[in-house]
Amino acid sequence: MRFDIITVLPGLLESPFTHSILQRAQKKGVAEIVVHNLRDYASGKQKSVDDYPYGGGSGMVMTIQPFAACIEKLKSEREYDEVIFMSPDGETLNQKIANQLSIKGNIIILCGHYKGIDQRIRDIFVTREISIGDYVLSGGELPAAVLVDAVVRLIPGVLSDETSALSDSFQNDLLDAPVYTRPADWNGHKVPDILLSGDTPKVEQWRFEQAIERTKQRRPDLLE
Repeated sequence: MRFDIITVLPGLLESPFTHSILQRAQKKGVAEIVVHNLRDYASGKQKSVDDYPYGGGSGMVMTIQPFAACIEKLKSEREYDEVIFMSPDGETLNQKIANQLSIKGNIIILCGHYKGIDQRIRDIFVTREISIGDYVLSGGELPAAVLVDAVVRLIPGVLSDETSALSDSFQNDLLDAPVYTRPADWNGHKVPDILLSGDTPKVEQWRFEQAIERTKQRRPDLLE
């Protein structure tokens, strides 16, 4: 699976993609993550990627030409399943969306900045708009990293235990059950006896019941 991320600040994405699971996924050849500097596709001496908004108002707007040049170049090299714009007014990222994207082949992700991007970019090129929450960040780089992380960990061969992702919170519209590890007794705080019983069917039933209870308490909206 390949991600092409277009950004005016490529340095912001250096660390997230060179550590932990995302790094391992790339080394295994399961995922390919390529970051493109938008200014490389800008014209003029200053390599400007923004301009004042028509109609007046505060802030600067990212122009259409650099995005169009980069997207068209990428599309001339391979086919893409999605062109995603990370935007506060997009559909809110959830596990269902991550699952859907994990079976795609090639994805382009656009990172906005400043006041926003020229609407024509969204109208002409973007196939899907995704938000990571109802708040505004300085740019789309951190949301892009969140999206890639959520998707890549679901690709077969990325996690050492492939069943791990299947039991994550939200996979079955429930939060995950509590988890414990050694020691079984820490200063009088003990692990539930059922988890030490070795009775797998009863353990799974306990986990299911705990997941339902935790979801009722913390995210009752998921049960609706």
